[in-house]
Amino acid sequence: MLIDFSPIRNGDIRLFDLAAHYTVDDLRLATEAYFDALFDIINQASDENITFDPSDPEAHDPYAKPGEEHIGWNLGHLVVHVTASLEEDAAYSSILARGLPYPREPRLRYETAWQTMATQEMALQRLAESRRICLGYLSTWPDTPFLDIFRDLSERFIERNGPQNAPAAYLMGLRHLDDHLGQFQEVYRQARAAAESQSAD
Repeated sequence: MLIDFSPIRNGDIRLFDLAAHYTVDDLRLATEAYFDALFDIINQASDENITFDPSDPEAHDPYAKPGEEHIGWNLGHLVVHVTASLEEDAAYSSILARGLPYPREPRLRYETAWQTMATQEMALQRLAESRRICLGYLSTWPDTPFLDIFRDLSERFIERNGPQNAPAAYLMGLRHLDDHLGQFQEVYRQARAAAESQSAD
């Protein structure tokens, strides 16, 4: 059950309003579907595909280390990035669902160094681990989660996305993963094409 985030991207609805339609069971199903989509790609990838550096003329990451702001992200880089973001938002959702407001800081984020993600086996292990972690956070929600407890976020964020309660926090992570799904597909396409070209030579 992949989620149609187009109404969010088009500005027709805020993330908070979309999240109101999702139960914890819905979020579990969506989590499984997104990880299945990632596994479908990585299961086909070779070790060389995982570390292949793609062409991405639009690459721009202002938060990257100096020298890495404009590099194309390989599949290993994408895996560690999307799993870290989803786990972070899942952690916030667990806290909020149990009735505890959360401040802007500290962020609950750890991202594996992308340079260490060198093989298909490592990428698959990271995905399996992250699926377990995210579903584990959902299992911490009480039977009747608090939906009127929010994270402290900037006025600009709230204006754009609405307030962030437990479902909205978790959905933020899925939306971020969804934003990168096409990038996974494109990078794998480039990696496979490069490998086939080398074989032909």
